Amino acid sequence: MSNAAAPRTEPARHWINGEWVGSSTVAKSVNPSTGEVLGQYSAGGRVEALAAIAAARKAFDVGAWPHDPQLRSRALLELADSLDERAQAIALMLSREMGKALRDATWEATVSPSTIRYNAGTALSQTGTSAEIAPGVFASALREPIGVAGIIVPWNSPLALLVRALAPALAAGCTTVVKLPGQTALTNSLIMDAVAATKSLPNGVVNIFTETGNEGAPLMVEHPDVDVINYTGSTKVGRQVAEKGAQTLKRLCLELGGKTPLVVFEDADIDAVAPLVVTALTRFNGEFCMTGSRVLVQRSVADAWRDRIAALLEKVVVGRADDMNCEMGPLIDRANVQRIDRLVEDAKRYARIIVRGGPIAEGPLAAGAFYRPSMLEAEALDVPLIQEEIFGPVLSFETFATEDDAIARANATIFGLAAAVFTKDVDRAQRVARAIKAGTVWTNTWGILSDAFEEGGFKDSGIGRSRGLRAMEEFQEVKTHIRVVAPATALTRKPGGSYEDAA
Repeated sequence: MSNAAAPRTEPARHWINGEWVGSSTVAKSVNPSTGEVLGQYSAGGRVEALAAIAAARKAFDVGAWPHDPQLRSRALLELADSLDERAQAIALMLSREMGKALRDATWEATVSPSTIRYNAGTALSQTGTSAEIAPGVFASALREPIGVAGIIVPWNSPLALLVRALAPALAAGCTTVVKLPGQTALTNSLIMDAVAATKSLPNGVVNIFTETGNEGAPLMVEHPDVDVINYTGSTKVGRQVAEKGAQTLKRLCLELGGKTPLVVFEDADIDAVAPLVVTALTRFNGEFCMTGSRVLVQRSVADAWRDRIAALLEKVVVGRADDMNCEMGPLIDRANVQRIDRLVEDAKRYARIIVRGGPIAEGPLAAGAFYRPSMLEAEALDVPLIQEEIFGPVLSFETFATEDDAIARANATIFGLAAAVFTKDVDRAQRVARAIKAGTVWTNTWGILSDAFEEGGFKDSGIGRSRGLRAMEEFQEVKTHIRVVAPATALTRKPGGSYEDAA
């Protein structure tokens, strides 16, 4: 693997209404492993958002896309193939630009087309329902695309989180406006190239712009021509999206922050589970909404688990993201390194340091945004280490006495995106999984997701669902159509619920 990618000589552009579009403002993309400039890109905003909305609105109102499921399925399959062809290039650029370890970036690039293929199938499944509700009276429930879908994607998994929303939106028959983040602008360009190569996609159905500021995305949320918003990001911003979207009564699908508790009972296999706890913290550099940022261990075995997890954390291989030997790459930028380190320093007021990681300031990695993982032990629940999403490799170690105590601690935050339970007792695993308030609960594993099963949050971790058949429903309206077969007669309803002729 070469040490650096050649910088781009031409700024990466946006894809709007079937054309490549530049911007008056140009920004630089920086490799967080080295601090080197990877290339330049057009930094979009209000102008690009308005153009994308207009193109999507026209494509929905006058085009064939909303009415032709065969076309939608075919286009989605083509898009999946197009992304497959670019998977290696996307993985390498994502690793260099965002800092995700190359093995994880490769996983993202290779698994995303399968999400699109799943939705190519769901595009053909919109059969609706029909029934004769009274003699000569027929009712149908028709599923129709809601209109223009606005999709706002974060930087931590730009391809996977894009297709998770884009594919069901397209399958439903919506046209789309997508805001991708500036932190992954060159990766975005490769994704747009795959969209541009999808010949079955009519112009205006998929419009994508890259934004570094904060003009285009809020405009999407407020604009009356955007009918539904799919947003993935922090709970704080999710509340703002909900508030602004309410002004036009938009449909919202929000996957927000998480604080995933890993609940370890005394019968769990320490040799198998302790490495998984470390993986749950450091995979994707800890910049993942389902990062296992809390480990709750039964008190009777806490000493052994504390020591084992600490030893494993200290051995995590931190390195350049495009080095296949690295287990954890850099954070997205140095500002986040400093932010997380301040949180750890502040936590020393109420928590005990078990592993003090921190910034790497010397040696060959000093130029990058590297942060070694940390672990702190806390007892109080009402502290920032437990209550706030850190979005980085910082683990809280907590203990509990009983099953009820474990459940209470696991549920003691505003978040409810995911959780995991580790035990050999099948009945206990079932009880605890049912009692934890989270949209996804794993037993004796972590991080497994399926395109066929829903994903989303309880409590302040969001509303709506991604993946599964429910995902397409987030982009649909249901219309009830009732018709009376000739000869037409007016019907009145009797008190008991049956109907008779008005005459």
